Amino acid sequence: MKMNRRTAFKAVAVTASGGLLMSQRAFAQEAGVSASQTSALLQGADVCAIIPEVTEGPYYFDPAMERTDITEGRPGIPMRVRLQVVDAACVAMPGARVDIWHCDATGVYSGYANQGDDGSVDTSGETFMRGTQFADDNGIVEFESVYPSWYRGRTTHVHFKVFLDETNILTGQIFFPDALSEYIYLNVAPYNDRASQRDTLNANDGIAQQSTRAAFAFIKELDEEYLVAMIVGVDPAAQSAVGFSMGAPGGDRPEPPQGGTPPEGGPTGSADRTTMTPPVKGL
Repeated sequence: MKMNRRTAFKAVAVTASGGLLMSQRAFAQEAGVSASQTSALLQGADVCAIIPEVTEGPYYFDPAMERTDITEGRPGIPMRVRLQVVDAACVAMPGARVDIWHCDATGVYSGYANQGDDGSVDTSGETFMRGTQFADDNGIVEFESVYPSWYRGRTTHVHFKVFLDETNILTGQIFFPDALSEYIYLNVAPYNDRASQRDTLNANDGIAQQSTRAAFAFIKELDEEYLVAMIVGVDPAAQSAVGFSMGAPGGDRPEPPQGGTPPEGGPTGSADRTTMTPPVKGL
C-alpha cells in the first residue's frame, strides 16, 4: 500500500538545478491540474530542445503492458510522471508510444536476478515499475508510480523510450534533484532500510552529465503525490541507436546535500511551493 508522504516528511517543492524551463503557471495550478491545461501553458514557451540520447541500461524489456499505474502495489512515495512529447518546434506528437521503467523503493528492477545491495534479490517474472502509454492529442502521457530509489554506480533516474510507427526514435533518462532524493533516502521507509550508502549523485553520474539540463524534471508537490513533469523533445525522423552502457561515475562521491529537512525549494526552487524558478520570459 502506498504511503502518505505527508506523515513522513515536511512539504517541499523542488525543481532540479538547471532544469527545463517551464511556465511558472504550469505548476501553480491546484492539485487537480489537468494535462490539457499543462499543454495550453506550453504554447509559446521556448523549451522544446531535443533530449539527448543515452543508454537504455541493462534492465530494459517490453512487458507489452499499456497501463497508467505501474506500481503493482510496491511501497514508496507516490509519484505521477507526466511527459509531453513534442518536436523541436514545440508541435505535439499525438499517438507517440512512451515506455518507462525504473527501480523500486529498494533499488531493484522487475524481471531480473542478482540484484539488491548483496546481489541476492531475484525479481524474475515480475513487471512492477514498467508500463506503456500512447500520447493524447496534446502529446501527453501519464504514469502513476513511486519515487525511485538508487543502486550502486547510478544517481536517481527513470528510463524512457519514445516510439513512432514502431520505430524507437529516442532512448533517454529523467533525473531528480539530489536534495530531495537525499532527504527521502535518509528519512523515509523503505528507502532508508538499506545498509549501504548511496555512492553516486548527479554531479558524478556520467549519464546524467551526458543528458544535459533538458533531462532534469520539474517537480511539484501535490496533496498526495509528487508531480514529475518534463517536456520530451524528439526528432520524428530519428532512430535510436543506443545500447547498454553503465556510464561509470566520474570520480569520488561528492559531498551529499544536508540529510535533515530539505532546503526550501531545493537547489533552485521557491519557498512558496507554487512558483517555479527560473520562469519562462513572457509567461
